[in-house]
Parts: sequence; structure tokens; C-alpha cells
Amino acid sequence: MAYSTDQVTRHKDPSSAGLSGLDVKEMYGRMLLARAISERMWLLNRMGKAHLIVTCEGHEGAQVGSAYAIRRGHDFVLPYYRDIGVVLTVGMTAKEVMLGVLNRAEDPSSGGRQMPCHWSHPDLRIISQSSVVATQLSHAVGIAHASRIKNEDAAAVVYFGDGATSKGEFHESLNWAAIYDLPVVFICENNGYAISVPTSKQMPVAQVADRAQAYGIPGLTVDGADVVAVYEATQAALQRARQGQGPTLIEIITYRYKPHTNNDDDSSYRSQEEVDEWRQRDPIPILRDLLMELGEISVEEDEEIRRCVRAEVDEAQRYAEEAPVAMPEDALLHVYGESPESVSEG
Repeated sequence: MAYSTDQVTRHKDPSSAGLSGLDVKEMYGRMLLARAISERMWLLNRMGKAHLIVTCEGHEGAQVGSAYAIRRGHDFVLPYYRDIGVVLTVGMTAKEVMLGVLNRAEDPSSGGRQMPCHWSHPDLRIISQSSVVATQLSHAVGIAHASRIKNEDAAAVVYFGDGATSKGEFHESLNWAAIYDLPVVFICENNGYAISVPTSKQMPVAQVADRAQAYGIPGLTVDGADVVAVYEATQAALQRARQGQGPTLIEIITYRYKPHTNNDDDSSYRSQEEVDEWRQRDPIPILRDLLMELGEISVEEDEEIRRCVRAEVDEAQRYAEEAPVAMPEDALLHVYGESPESVSEG
């Protein structure tokens, strides 16, 4: 990988980033919840109850740290399919996530008609995505341009993996956003692989953030194991966007511990030794140790937080399994234009 695991910084004072101890504890709880949901999704797949699984294990620091800077229900959020931690942080519940995993009719993203983890939540301004890689970048730029025309102060925050930076939409979106100084924050969760293709075979530059120079915008690389640093970088980028200073490209170095999806055999392109090495930089125990060092939580409090997270996931699974399934006759709802007469007849 282009990024050395030795290049690690630790932000020991969250207050310097404007975060209170309560803020950091909340971030820790969101990370634990994202991890717990990911692990439960994997088990449900192995039980034959969930058919397509995309976990976020290893990405929690990148996702929660960045999303914590977003103004819930005000800024527009365009996540990609791995972003469980993002959608939980901006307001989706464990139940809503699980309804999507099990394709239930109450699923807020698509009513059980879309593949799991294709997020959408109008009230939270989470924008639906395509299964085609990188298309959400173009959507983010369009939304930001519309926000500018309407004199709103909302920013658009768009997430994508390193593989998306090899698509034309990445370059077109950065170029357009830079020309018009649009309020967009581009966040690349670089886990080193576009499914099975390493970054060294995707791009000739050392870091994704290096590409920002071509468009005359700021680009920075942040350690995804340092949640406070991720938050600080995102908050600064959002402030730039809201002040009319244009877009920022943030590359967050992270790693996924599980295969790309449940259908992927990751042993064909990476070694177990590599995975084990990156697990030493797991953002969850790193943040736990920081909280304990700062005296914000005790061992007993940590155990209680984890117990509450397990109970929340258990209840989310129970609720989703008992919820009505999506009906086949509803598959084409909201796909084609419908006349008022056909809607009333239905």
C-alpha cells in the first residue's frame, strides 16, 4: 500500500479540536454501534437471512470522525455503500439500518426495493446513490451548485472509496466544484484496494490527496485511526465551504478487515499478515485508550456502553425480522412517473 502503517499521529487533546469529553464519548459509542451492526450483518448472512453484506469494520474512525462535523439535517450527505458509521452519526437508527439489511417494507432507503447499504433518508438529507461507482460525486456537485443558487449555506459532503478516484466522475466533479468554488467536501476512504486492485495499480501518485493540486484546491491526507484528527480536518473543510472558499479533498487512510463483500475472497489478493498488521491500528481501541487516558471513561463505563450497544443491535434485529417484508407488487413504485388517477386507483 502507498501509506505506511508507521505513519501514525495521535491527537491527545480533543479540546484543541473543539471537542468536549462528552463529544468524544458519543463518537466512541457510534463507532461501537457501527462495528456491532457490521458484525451482526455478517452473521445474518451466514444464517441465510441477509444476502448482500458490505461491512465497515476498520472504517469506523474515518466515518464517525468526519460525519460528526456535519450539521444533521442541514448539510447534504452522499455516502457510499460502506458508510454505516456515517449514516448512524448523522441520525439514522440501528433499526433503520437493519430494516434495509433484511429488505423490509419499512426500510427508509428504498422500502426494501434496493440492495442493502444504498442509503437514503430525505429528512436527514442523505441522498440515494447508484450502484455505479463514483456517480454520487457528480450528484454532490449538482446539489452544492443548487444550494449556491438558492443562497443556502448548506454544504454537500460526499464519500467514496479509492477505486472511485479512477473514474471520470471523480475528475469531472473536482474540476466543476473548483471552477465555481462550490461548497463540497470530497472524502475518500482509502483502504488500499478497489475491491482487489491495490492503489499502486490504480494511480501514479503517492496519495489520492495529491490530485487536488491539479484543480487548485486543498488536499490533505489524514490518519483514519485518529478520530479527532479526522473530525478536525472535516470541520475545517466545512468551514471553508460555508465561507464560500470552495471545495476540499480529504483522503482518510483506513483499512477494511473483512472482504469487500460477503461474496469476495480477499485471500486471493492480500495476506493474513497484512490484515493482522492493520488490526493493530484499530480505531476503536485507540479511541477507548484515549478516553481512559483522559479520564473520560472507566473500565466499568466502557463495559456498560458495550452492553447498551449489544442491546440496541439485538432490538434492531428483532424489530426488523418481525417487520413486514417488501411486497413484489410494490417493486416498481416510485420508479416510473404515475398519473394521479393510477395513484388513487392503487
